[in-house]
Amino acid sequence: MNRTVTEKLAGIITPLYYYDVDLLKKTVETAKSEADKRGYILHYATKANANPKILKIIFAAGFGADCVSGNEILRSVECGVAPALITFAGVGKTDTEINTGLDNDIFTFNCESIPEMENIDRLAEAKGKTADISIRINPDVDAKTHEYISTGKKENKFGISAWDFEKVIEKLKILKNLNLISLHFHVGSQIMDTSVFVEVCSRVNSFNQWFKERGFDLEHINVGGGLGIDYHTPDKNPIPDFASYFAIFEQNLKLYPGQKLHFEPGRSIVAQCGSLISRVLYVKEGKTKNFVIVDAGMTDLIRPALYHAHHHIENLSSNGAQKIYDVAGPICESADCFDRDVHLPETKRGDFIALRSAGAYGEVMASQYNLRAIPGSVFSDEIPVKECEINKI
Repeated sequence: MNRTVTEKLAGIITPLYYYDVDLLKKTVETAKSEADKRGYILHYATKANANPKILKIIFAAGFGADCVSGNEILRSVECGVAPALITFAGVGKTDTEINTGLDNDIFTFNCESIPEMENIDRLAEAKGKTADISIRINPDVDAKTHEYISTGKKENKFGISAWDFEKVIEKLKILKNLNLISLHFHVGSQIMDTSVFVEVCSRVNSFNQWFKERGFDLEHINVGGGLGIDYHTPDKNPIPDFASYFAIFEQNLKLYPGQKLHFEPGRSIVAQCGSLISRVLYVKEGKTKNFVIVDAGMTDLIRPALYHAHHHIENLSSNGAQKIYDVAGPICESADCFDRDVHLPETKRGDFIALRSAGAYGEVMASQYNLRAIPGSVFSDEIPVKECEINKI
């Protein structure tokens, strides 16, 4: 990260999220260009980062939205997405949220259970509407990632399993206010082993054929998201290899004539453009450990505490000799430690610390535990500023 950023941040309240607008735009353009070459349709996974300015940049480039709540639908529409490009996922959609989708005439509801199908049908009937739906299929594929972000194995709560397909077909004969247009798959997040996507393609081919043989000429196949990013060397790989990623599906997925392929990238679009900026409060020197205590904590970036996730940490203020520190926050929890045995230049009170690759599942997961303020956000094309506005999402 460019150390001149520290000059622009002088006087700004920390902790805050700093977003590199140029990198975001380049990532968006790269993903969209590679998808367009193949006729693929992209829906940005709003849950990764719902900052309004970020959404406006992504939607202005022609992305649709993958939403998992009614408020995400409303935020996405406010930020310029076409409702006809909104997919609505989630294993526990409330009546209010379903009605929000119906009222906005969204592209499709990704249904995760037969009871959910029945409920959407009931609500659609009350409005005199027909809801286009996808069946989210649980393909029992191991994403080979952290158990908390693995969603496609048979023991996960997500999706409808193959043994219920016959029941689904029987229900569709009765539920007259549903129109099945798509099959949907999403097996997990931060997937680095590309063989997982090859296996997904194989399962999709089988399920697509199964429905085809039973008279369903589905226009759409949605393979979700999951492409991982380089958390360890973000400057080396600032933009994921979208070309190779899409090529896997191009080479292994067998679409029927007229079928359109959809993706729902989130982390791969926004993670690398964001950094959590914090100031050093204290340096504690012990006999066996040196601690850097910063003003950011697990309330601002929960991923290390929740997933034992790694974020590359930099001291933006110092060029001193290297020392080893545990970098921890101020929260009254032992889990509030961003990383241990981190090599940093000699660090002192007031130094700026950057936790890199925090653009996804950072700001959007912030909480007010300990009654702490939600971190603000600042963008590279807006600074210098005196202080950042607090955005409560």
